Amino acid sequence: MATHAPVFIDELFGELKPASGDQRWAVVHTKPRCEKKLAEYARNNGISYFLPQMESRRVYQRRAITFTRPMFPGYLFCVIDNTQKQRLLISGMTVSFIRVPVQEELLEDLLNIRLSTQPKVPLEPTLWLSEGLQVEIIKGPLKGVTGVVESHDKLSEVRLQVNILRQAVMVKIDPKDVKILGTYEIVDAD
Repeated sequence: MATHAPVFIDELFGELKPASGDQRWAVVHTKPRCEKKLAEYARNNGISYFLPQMESRRVYQRRAITFTRPMFPGYLFCVIDNTQKQRLLISGMTVSFIRVPVQEELLEDLLNIRLSTQPKVPLEPTLWLSEGLQVEIIKGPLKGVTGVVESHDKLSEVRLQVNILRQAVMVKIDPKDVKILGTYEIVDAD
């Protein structure tokens, strides 16, 4: 029976802060199942990265195995300049780079994801919403995290979105712990 040692990689190497100098935040599209390997390669080459991960559980022949997997399969978030970009290309694990036109928006999305992974709150992949109500979690371990809900009827399902990827993860939370941001209008369906 083949056994593979689990691959443990830090979610964050460096800091989630605005890039400085010639460096910029970039989204690296990786080859399939190479996210952790590329993150390890980046760390060994001094390149800051963020690879959000979530726990997954599988049962193999009556044995339950718990492991971590990338939250957004096929993507790694890096702070790079042109030299570091070339170094990542040489690794043989990259497919392409997605240019990030609004650095602050990506950084805000990543900070929300990072805050949600700290207290080990169960997250599940979900659909990205192009429209919805902006909310902030005001109590509990996710206090300060902002996200999107589908409607005022579904305040318990807060989606943490990465808009540049059009992907999201959902956290279930007590609706009393959620505050709607901005103005909104409730329309009765008659």
